[in-house]
Amino acid sequence: MMNSAAMYPPLFAPAANIPGYGDYNVSGGYLPPPMPTEPIAPQPGSIPSDWSIPALTEDEARHAFKDFVSSHCCYSSSPADDGVITAMEPHNTYRYRLETFTEARSTDWAHKPYEGEVADHNPQQAPQPWTVHATPPNLFTDHTQEIRLPFTSIVKKSCSVCNGSGKNTDGDCTNCSARGKVKCSDCKGEGMKDCKTCKGTRRLLAYIQLKVEWKNHVEDYTGDQNPVLKSDKLRSANGKELYKNNQFLLYPLIGFPNPAMAQASERLIKDHQSKFSQTSRILQQRQTVELIPITKVVYAWKGKSHFYVVYGNNNKVSDDDYPATCCCTIL
Repeated sequence: MMNSAAMYPPLFAPAANIPGYGDYNVSGGYLPPPMPTEPIAPQPGSIPSDWSIPALTEDEARHAFKDFVSSHCCYSSSPADDGVITAMEPHNTYRYRLETFTEARSTDWAHKPYEGEVADHNPQQAPQPWTVHATPPNLFTDHTQEIRLPFTSIVKKSCSVCNGSGKNTDGDCTNCSARGKVKCSDCKGEGMKDCKTCKGTRRLLAYIQLKVEWKNHVEDYTGDQNPVLKSDKLRSANGKELYKNNQFLLYPLIGFPNPAMAQASERLIKDHQSKFSQTSRILQQRQTVELIPITKVVYAWKGKSHFYVVYGNNNKVSDDDYPATCCCTIL
């Protein structure tokens, strides 16, 4: 099994010319991807014509409020049971989400204990990083794959960590106190453990390792601050999906009733395509519009006016000033 270079101390590149890599600086930096192509125009009819938001009913608002109160041991149920709804104000909003799924490639020197493998760096030219086949994961899923490039491996005659001794000289064997006079299974009676870098083989196989990283970049936009719901609850709100579209490269929203949301779509798509195409290859983009229903419910209880907010597709409730609380002591 091939070990990652990150598990070993730094290793300088072997003094050998790797055919096909004369123009590459093999130092872990991201390599420029192939040139992107132009986006495909969205198909007719892909944009929904109805962006309407269904209104919350009084029964739904009352039921959500009672569930909220019952989940708090220190809340009296009287406001939920006896309160009279006097007004319901919609403050609905949308959430726009853009996902850009990319593939990035980088190369660096790596090494492993030499176990008799054939050093294949000559004479055939090593493949260029973006021509090597790699199996991608499902779309919009983060994943990393490390591939040893063929025709780049070189046998390093002595391990730079143990100087070819095969033993780890910076720590004595604790099982036999470095005496080597008992049958020590850890060091075979030699008083020192095998070098962790070369595993006692005294030589290393160095090679160019290709690192392929698939990453899903996600960015949300929910517009201006909502007047009745705090931003942290707005971000976590469960929305109802109204529209989803994925293509190789996206076009912005067309025909959206909220100008700020349409502008955000145009801005984010342009930003993602410009930013990520410099160091990676864009494989797919996806844009989603969710409805976040938000209703301010005003009710009267004991001669005073109060309100709570019902939000999200699952009718969660926010009420930071509930009028009937008591002090609970948990023993």
